[in-house]
Amino acid sequence: MTDMTENRGGESETSAARRSPLVKRGGGDPGSRGRTTIADGVVEKIAGLAARDVDGVHAMGSGLSRTFGAVRDRVPGGAKSVTRGVKAEVGEVQAALDLEIVVEYGVSIADVARGVRENVINAVERMTGLEVVEVNIAVSDVKLPDEEEEEPERRIQ
Repeated sequence: MTDMTENRGGESETSAARRSPLVKRGGGDPGSRGRTTIADGVVEKIAGLAARDVDGVHAMGSGLSRTFGAVRDRVPGGAKSVTRGVKAEVGEVQAALDLEIVVEYGVSIADVARGVRENVINAVERMTGLEVVEVNIAVSDVKLPDEEEEEPERRIQ
């Protein structure tokens, strides 16, 4: 007697098993196994750098936050905050951002805002894979040519 048993279709289980598709253990692409989470602060840094890179953006944040930031930047060991003026809400697949900017006098605020939105969305989506659903921009001040510089915002080249 053999150890093969008949299934309902009249063929043995071993021959049916040989014809079934091979099932891999762990399932699917190794790159898709597990979960990746991205912290709000990561998205805020990416967005802050991308926003500062747009011509016409003088600084990020309100006058008060820039003043505190200038003091903090002068403290030995204190790092410049690239997230100043940026708030992100990050979900599993989407992100929403609020930015507060200071524009240079004479530029079109609408054009600067459009440029900031495009640059931020492109950078965040490219680097994180998240869908950016909105970028809200608040213009908190205009830097006049004759105003004294509180703190120079250097652009990263």
